[in-house]
Amino acid sequence: MTRPFGYFVHHQGRGHAERCAAIAHALPPSRPVTIFCARDDIFPPLPAHVELVRLPSLFEPTGQETAALDWVATPVTLHCAPLGWPGIRRAMAMLSGWFDRADPALLICDVSAEIAQLARICSVPHVKVVQHGDRGDPGHQAAYDGAAGLIAPFHAALAQPEWSASFRARTCFAGGLGVNIRLPEREVARQRIGVAPDEELILVVSGGGGEGFAQAPLGVGARARPGARWITIGKVRHDWHATEPANIEHRGWVDDAADHIAAADLVIASTGNTTCQQILAAGRPWLAVPEWRYFDEQHRKAEALAAAGVACARPHLPSSAHAWTDALDEALSGHRPDRQRAMIDDAPADRAAAWLELLAVRLGAPLDAAADLPTPVEPRSL
Repeated sequence: MTRPFGYFVHHQGRGHAERCAAIAHALPPSRPVTIFCARDDIFPPLPAHVELVRLPSLFEPTGQETAALDWVATPVTLHCAPLGWPGIRRAMAMLSGWFDRADPALLICDVSAEIAQLARICSVPHVKVVQHGDRGDPGHQAAYDGAAGLIAPFHAALAQPEWSASFRARTCFAGGLGVNIRLPEREVARQRIGVAPDEELILVVSGGGGEGFAQAPLGVGARARPGARWITIGKVRHDWHATEPANIEHRGWVDDAADHIAAADLVIASTGNTTCQQILAAGRPWLAVPEWRYFDEQHRKAEALAAAGVACARPHLPSSAHAWTDALDEALSGHRPDRQRAMIDDAPADRAAAWLELLAVRLGAPLDAAADLPTPVEPRSL
């Protein structure tokens, strides 16, 4: 019987779950996969060879914790490992028990430095999913250094400049992984979402992993470009002092975000993975505005997008009409749609799955035989 893959999925946002599902569908049906996650309602449909195990959350207290133990300092090799949390003990016991019973070929970790290190301590090879951010700390480095390989759900051109050549050589870059990149034509998308063909549509997209954009600066932006129709999707934080013009509409959470992106003349969006890949696939002018995330993940990703010439970046939403005008003009004048679309691989899930299967063979082969195995095809260059 083929040894299983384990897959740990962090439950903040949906990007982790979406790329997990994409890889699971691309893996051969003969490869059993057991997914571990604190939520079971964030996944797209999964194939028959996948089992989903719900773990206790590693981050959300239940009231059973022993707060008196907080005086003990957290070592630099860990990020979130509070003492006295029975839920964390239970989750780690479930994982380590499965390691012992299942003898997995490897564990894919998306994402947790602690889970990655647990796999290594339990003598299980792990693959670490790489995200942007300031992750040179000992915790992240221990997870990366101990990994059998790394997966980056974005194009190699978006690698951070400080990543070494050896780090990149161990990484499978898969631009567009986990994202539906088959977007409709602009005219079809506009019909679906109720926007006229001749309207200038500025779309604001707030991701699902945070609190969303604030209302007041968006009102300033809409007033600065009154001839455009502004539509927001996702969460927008209410500001009591906001004065909004008539040309902005808040639609909240929608099931057709891809249609809205395909219909837009310009997109203002944070830099979560799913949002990034959809905008790049659509080839739309983009003002990238990062939201707060641990380790400055979205800020570093915005920097990488700007450096690659595929987005105009600002550290926060513009705070005046003239600043909005400058940012929108820059996003439009610097637009490079062909370069944006080149960031998306033709079949990123197939690439990642094939890379994982080859890695599993290498991990199971004798040392002298593993050196003769072929290397995966590199993604297309820009």
